[in-house]
Amino acid sequence: MSKLKIAIQKKGRLHESSLKLLRTCGLKIGNSTSKLKTQVQNFPLEILFLRDDDIPKYVQQNIANIGIIGENEVLENEVNVDIALKLGFAKCRLSLAIPRQTDYESISFFSNKKIATSYPKILARYLKDNHLTAVVEEISGSVEIAPGIGLADAICDLVSSGSTLQMNGLKEVETILQSQAVLISNIGLSDEEVKVLDQLKFRINAVKAARKNKYILLNAPNDSINKIIDILPGMRSPSIIPLADPGWSSVHSVVNEEDFWNVIEKVKSLGAEGILVSSIEKMIV
Repeated sequence: MSKLKIAIQKKGRLHESSLKLLRTCGLKIGNSTSKLKTQVQNFPLEILFLRDDDIPKYVQQNIANIGIIGENEVLENEVNVDIALKLGFAKCRLSLAIPRQTDYESISFFSNKKIATSYPKILARYLKDNHLTAVVEEISGSVEIAPGIGLADAICDLVSSGSTLQMNGLKEVETILQSQAVLISNIGLSDEEVKVLDQLKFRINAVKAARKNKYILLNAPNDSINKIIDILPGMRSPSIIPLADPGWSSVHSVVNEEDFWNVIEKVKSLGAEGILVSSIEKMIV
């Protein structure tokens, strides 16, 4: 079977999350990441530890067959790669921000302004799409201090919670891009390499599905079972197991994280009790 090379960040915000994802997928990876590469012991995969801005172009050049990187980096580097899977973590947004005390009404504010950013290509496309002319000042690191030192009128930078903007006297006014970690792949993978990639995607999807759901177990009176089943459809339907106590059954099901508390309130109102909830490590759908 062909072996794939996957590139992940050597350090940075995606490094630990990427390794955690791969390990949760059952891949045996050594604890030492001081080397530039390491072999996965139980899966045809070799991990390359690279700078984040090198990963998209290395995947395009097939030096690494696949990689985990922020979607923003893929778009900024303008590389010809496939986004094989959106991974659902490291979510952030690329936004425009201005000094907190500055009045703001619309994106026309940025006309003829100077904007500091580490993402000049994405920003340039945004300005062009909105028929705006502005000066793009490309800088790396500490973009948020640019207005305070007179380098720019505004910034375009990644935002997660917004606390860094607040600490630097800035306010977010426009979102240019929603981003998250993605699995990218070279567009010219062989059939054998695609098979290995599909196996990895299968495992990742099982982990992603587990994160979105909770396993629930409860006891309920039999005369409420049909109504509870309507609320708890599960993956196909709940498991119903009669209890030793006549007239009662144990119900086992899966609940989406977003619906969890609403569902719990409804089944409790129907007489459910002894409700147990646990996380799911992997979920094959």
